[in-house]
Amino acid sequence: MTIQEAQKQVDNWIKEYGVRYFDIKTNMIVLTEEVGEMAKVIARKYGEQSAKPGDKLNLEEEIADVLWVLLCIANQTDIDLTEALKKNLEKKTKRDNTRHINNSKLK
Repeated sequence: MTIQEAQKQVDNWIKEYGVRYFDIKTNMIVLTEEVGEMAKVIARKYGEQSAKPGDKLNLEEEIADVLWVLLCIANQTDIDLTEALKKNLEKKTKRDNTRHINNSKLK
């Protein structure tokens, strides 16, 4: 599935099952909540924090939840994420093409 296809599928789902998009402020809050859930899984599964009994440590699900809300926000703000990512890669390549290679901390 391409990013463009993912955006379209999310849009179709919202229109068929979700009634409408949450307003942008609500989606920003939901995104923050989902990133927090992802952080909790990482802290407990890969970090030093121990899991609580019954914790569901499903990083795949949490990343997908974050992506879902990002796709919603992109759709409701008319952002083509394929183009946005292309531009971002070009920016990073131009700006950072030697930055990390020459970083002695990474060697």
